[in-house]
Amino acid sequence: MDNPVPESASLCQSVLYVESANPIFFDSENYYFPIWELFIIFASRLMRIIARNTLINYWKTHPDSEQPLKSWFDEIQNAFWDTPNQLKKQFRNASIITNKRVVFNIKGNSYRLVVDIEYRIGIVFIVWIGTHKEYDKINVKEIKYVKAD
Repeated sequence: MDNPVPESASLCQSVLYVESANPIFFDSENYYFPIWELFIIFASRLMRIIARNTLINYWKTHPDSEQPLKSWFDEIQNAFWDTPNQLKKQFRNASIITNKRVVFNIKGNSYRLVVDIEYRIGIVFIVWIGTHKEYDKINVKEIKYVKAD
């Protein structure tokens, strides 16, 4: 059987190429998926959060931040965004600093959480967390993750 999908097509573009008798789809590595598997693949796209220990260590020293940070973690873990605009629709108070860097307000703006997001692969990397007063002293575009001992 000849492959009806152009080699340059992405997985999403390839979904458009359906054989009427047997709906299967093509990805860039020449695998074929039945339509029901594609729904599972795309439906399970969720954000993965890296450096959760940064949050845990922080709420150990700032106990009033524990519940708000756990709520943020759960909400992020069950979300998926392809673009900063999609994130902004869900978190209107989040500040989009760059295409990758985002600042979240935690506990009514008592705390600030700086993350880097790789939208293409669904990863949220926790870079920094601190009080609003501490946040005012950092350069949010240049702050880098420092691993705690």
